[in-house]
Amino acid sequence: MPDDRSTFLIGVERGTRTPDGSFVFAPYDLSPLEVDGIRWAFLAEDARPLTPGLLEGLDGLYHYSAPVTEGSLDGVDRLVLLARHGVGLDFVDLQACTRRGIAVTITPQGTTRPMASAAVALVLACSHRLHERDRTLHEGDWGPGRFLPQGFGLTGRALGVIGYGRIGREVVRLMAPWEMDVLVTQRTPVVEEGVRQVPLETLLAESDVVVVACPLTEETRGLLDARRLGLMKPTAFLVNVARGAIVDQRALVEALREGRLAGAGLDVVDPEPLPAEDPLLELPNVVGAPHSLGYTDQLVRGCVESACAALLSAAAGRVPADLANPAVVDNPLFIEKLARFDARGGQP
Repeated sequence: MPDDRSTFLIGVERGTRTPDGSFVFAPYDLSPLEVDGIRWAFLAEDARPLTPGLLEGLDGLYHYSAPVTEGSLDGVDRLVLLARHGVGLDFVDLQACTRRGIAVTITPQGTTRPMASAAVALVLACSHRLHERDRTLHEGDWGPGRFLPQGFGLTGRALGVIGYGRIGREVVRLMAPWEMDVLVTQRTPVVEEGVRQVPLETLLAESDVVVVACPLTEETRGLLDARRLGLMKPTAFLVNVARGAIVDQRALVEALREGRLAGAGLDVVDPEPLPAEDPLLELPNVVGAPHSLGYTDQLVRGCVESACAALLSAAAGRVPADLANPAVVDNPLFIEKLARFDARGGQP
């Protein structure tokens, strides 16, 4: 892509490109970016982490999943916006972006409801022992064995939510018809009728279903280790729609195998992709998906539209919505870069 200072140049992460060259999230596309004053193209390669050579000369980046480190940004002085397709930030060095005057945006409008729905789907799948029932159906078992193991009713039971942000709150809202007691753990205070904020250890010990909905940070990596998993009831279920590394997977496998947990619903694992020989895949009381359960047409549309809207805002010299690093607006480097496009009078 040529270095044209009069044009807002956008690189699109190569991981969103199919082998035939099309956008992986079809039928949704990047047509909103095809306007005067903007040019976009897929990055030349799918480097992980991204390299300065790929980012140099860009004003904006449509980001999907490749790590962006401090080293990725060495010598990258033009980039003003990294527009995430999604909300996870564990593979983006947010502080480095802020220091270098690079805004980072996320797409909560696209992800909140679909990911909360995915969590609820896993809660219900665990409760009704869907994985075991599906297996007996395919094995043609219509005898007494089809009722085993017995399902687990949710009404009046305790739902624990680790991380009471947008997705955690939506999980609780969607689960309201089951009339569960709701326990949450969150760093910031929670004052809400029908929700009890408790320490993590209390939540694990008292909950019948635990949903992990917190971000992966240095504080939450390995949060649910062997000791904490050991606090859970042997009749309890663990559901994780956040990041696999929040849970000690080896300890989880041992707890499930030994009957110290009733089951798990997992949309995320560690590592990803999961090796075919991983012992987690051998367990009959695990139901899940390869980090894809929330990927409905509505999630994809919301993420694509929100990421494109952020890029269009920056191209028009405006601070985009849904900033993950709001402190960047006080960085003179960011203001200076954004001002180059503000001269367009609000038009990209």
